[in-house]
Amino acid sequence: MRILVVEDSRRVSDFLVKGLEESGFGVVLAETGLEAQRLITEEKWDIILLDIMLPDIDGLELLQYARFKKNHTPILALSALNETDDKVKALEYGADDYLSKPYHFKELIARIQALTRRVKQNYDESSNVLSCDNLTLYVDEHRVVRGEKEIKLTLQEFKLLKYLLENKNRIMSRTQILNAVWGYNYDTNTNVVDVYISYLRNKIDITNSPKLIETIKGIGYRIRTSN
Repeated sequence: MRILVVEDSRRVSDFLVKGLEESGFGVVLAETGLEAQRLITEEKWDIILLDIMLPDIDGLELLQYARFKKNHTPILALSALNETDDKVKALEYGADDYLSKPYHFKELIARIQALTRRVKQNYDESSNVLSCDNLTLYVDEHRVVRGEKEIKLTLQEFKLLKYLLENKNRIMSRTQILNAVWGYNYDTNTNVVDVYISYLRNKIDITNSPKLIETIKGIGYRIRTSN
C-alpha cells in the first residue's frame, strides 16, 4: 500500500513515516502544499494523510483541488483543529475522514485500514452493477431494480443514486454530492441536493424494505446497508 503523507512539521512527519514504514506501508512525504499538489496529480496513492495547516497551500485548498481533478483517493485529514465546524468543513471539501491531533498511532492505523477496506468493497472498476440490500443499479443499462420492482429514474436521480452507491456506508456532504452530480461550479447555496434526495427516497423506498438513504444532521447523507 502506498501512502502520501502531507505534513510540514519535521517532528510529526518523522514519527509518522517511521511508524507507517514499520507497519509495512510504503510512504512518501510531501512537506509543502505545492509538492503535495504535484504528487497528487502525477502519481497514484492508496490513501493520502493530509495535514490541514500547511505553510503555502492550505490543506482545504488541496482537498478541493484533488476532488476537482476527479481524484477519488481516500483522504484522511489530520489537524490540531478539533472543533466540530473544522471537521465539517474538511468533510464538505472532500475529506473521507478526520482525525484530531494528538492521536494514538493505533487509531490512525485502524482508520487507514477502514478507509482502504471500504474503497475495495465499494468500488470495482470492472463492475457494471452497484447494489445495497435488495436494490441493484445497472450502470450501462441505466436501470434500477429494488426487489422485483423496476424503478424509473431521471438522469440526475440516476447519477445521484449511483454516486451514493459508489460511496456506500460513507457520509457524503452536500458539497461533495453537488460537485460530483451537478458539477464543481454549481451554486453551493442551492437546496437542489435535498430536493433530489427527497425525489429519490419517494421512488426507491418500498413497502416491507428498509429505508436506505440516511440523513446525517449538519453534514449530508449516506446510503447504507441495514445490517
